[in-house]
Amino acid sequence: MTDTDYDVVIVGGGMVGSMLAALLATHADVKVAVLEQQEPEPFLPGSNPDYDIRVSALSIATQRMFESVGAWQGVLDRRACLYRQMLVWDGEESGQTHFKASDIGVDALGHIVENRVVQLALLDCIKRSEQVDFLCPLHILSYTSHPDHLSLSVSAEDNNNDQRALTTRLLVGADGARSSVRQLAGIEMKRDAYEHHALVATVETEASQQDITWQQFMPTGPQALLPLCGSRASMVWYHNAGEVGRLKSISDAAFIEEMMASFPPRLGVLNKVYQRGSFPIIKAHAKHYIAERIALVGDAAHTVHPLAGQGVNLGMLDAAALAELISEASESQSDMASPRLLRRYERWRRGDNAMMISILDGFYHAFKPQAAPVRLVRSAALSVADNAGPLKHFVMRYAMGTSGDLPRFAR
Repeated sequence: MTDTDYDVVIVGGGMVGSMLAALLATHADVKVAVLEQQEPEPFLPGSNPDYDIRVSALSIATQRMFESVGAWQGVLDRRACLYRQMLVWDGEESGQTHFKASDIGVDALGHIVENRVVQLALLDCIKRSEQVDFLCPLHILSYTSHPDHLSLSVSAEDNNNDQRALTTRLLVGADGARSSVRQLAGIEMKRDAYEHHALVATVETEASQQDITWQQFMPTGPQALLPLCGSRASMVWYHNAGEVGRLKSISDAAFIEEMMASFPPRLGVLNKVYQRGSFPIIKAHAKHYIAERIALVGDAAHTVHPLAGQGVNLGMLDAAALAELISEASESQSDMASPRLLRRYERWRRGDNAMMISILDGFYHAFKPQAAPVRLVRSAALSVADNAGPLKHFVMRYAMGTSGDLPRFAR
């Protein structure tokens, strides 16, 4: 095998692509290349830079994957906020559900972590491995199929003047919702845009944040607050595109005033807003996760409504499932991109992801403006769920990634 020949080439070195590379570097005897167009800005352990606006709620299953590759300490050494409770309630009625880690005998439900911290902790891991080449900046231009491999044309330049050639037994698209790999493979993606956009901001409150995430459902869209370290928090405000645009453009003082008027009093006094950003919300699912010697993971295969924070965790489970199958193929010296193996991966992950997409879509539609009788039924359902005992505990474990058909690296 030459320096340009690989067992697995992963296009996309973000959170999910880097997790897949780290899992393969730790648990499989394979040579891997990761193609990424831009490396994240440094965040040295022990430093205290401003918070990034992009954060994720990492489940316990995702934490276990980090631990299995030796990268969790790299997260903790930088910055992570543990949360033990999650409160969800109907902003129009009285119904609510309160999830508490103590109810099921665990220490935490998860951690809120900046996306850059996630990526850097995993990059630390894969850069230590002699099995992984991190090639940046580099992106894929095209590929050609052969009986036992793919030939890739890649480039560091947008004008494609500096083309290089790589070969791989398996090509993985971990390159996000606009995946070049998916488009090159001709895999159809069904998309549906929601009416809402999401406004996100990092804020500072007068009181220190507690160990709880909360989400209120309003007629205009959900409102959420995720705890960060100290008195910082990540706010998510869902609204129509025009209102989100207006809220982004007003002064910090005006924004603070509107947020305090619109968000629940439990938020307390808001001292400062550090940054604001927004994005449209799209539900999308690839018709297939696989093609000849190709597999899709993460947002390249699916995007979900962010209201439950499950998007990155679903992608991490994709990575863990594919890594497990590749590891088994490596041990048995069989073809890690055989149609049989890739079909196993697709059957394993597509059904679970489709179910989560449907559940989150159902929540979204249930809490849109409704007639009074529907609102009462909806609110009552939240209250019933709060007292449902075993069913509530099952939902908690499923959301934490501690139940279901889990890959072994997530157990």
